[in-house]
Amino acid sequence: MKKIIIISFLTIGFANYLQAQFTQVELFSGYNKTDFTLYSSYTINESKTLSINTLAFFQKFRDEENQGFDEIGVQPTLFWNINKNITIGPSLYYNSVAGYSERFSAKITLKNSLAVFVIIPTIAHSEQTNHSYAEVFAQFQFNKPINDKISFGLNGQFLTVWDEFKTHSRSFQQLRAGMSLNGHQFGIGLDFDQYGSNPIEKSSFGVYYRKTL
Repeated sequence: MKKIIIISFLTIGFANYLQAQFTQVELFSGYNKTDFTLYSSYTINESKTLSINTLAFFQKFRDEENQGFDEIGVQPTLFWNINKNITIGPSLYYNSVAGYSERFSAKITLKNSLAVFVIIPTIAHSEQTNHSYAEVFAQFQFNKPINDKISFGLNGQFLTVWDEFKTHSRSFQQLRAGMSLNGHQFGIGLDFDQYGSNPIEKSSFGVYYRKTL
């Protein structure tokens, strides 16, 4: 039976904490699957306390037996910046497997000159199942400049989703390590995915390319 698949922000885009408006794209391709993710953030008022954040992604498995896990997702979010560390806001999420859901999230950001850590707890309601679910997303990035043009980056993204706040639905762990040259980042990646209440586990090793516009 095809289980509900919920994926959250995937690539939050750490440039979000350094500039008010940006668009980031990432392509990850491995032996088992290919992911494409686009994330954008734009302020909509002069005080820059309100922003529209939009996520769009596509995931495609190569083997026919895994294509039931293929998915497309789109999620616009309105965020209100309470302060430099905390933002909150609602979103409407569409997933090709799970359908529509209404969501409310808080985003907590901690950073210094080399590293950023983000955690996003979310509560949501699924139109397809008419049930609520809880989600926690976490992300970190470490970036070490080597010279004016080249830097080394290490980042990870982690997600866990629980239907009706008690039954595991979806988790993933994504690790990336690479170099950034003149704004173009590329390197190696490793994805671990878990689906369902008795988790079906998938993994993929590959390469990625990321660009912030």
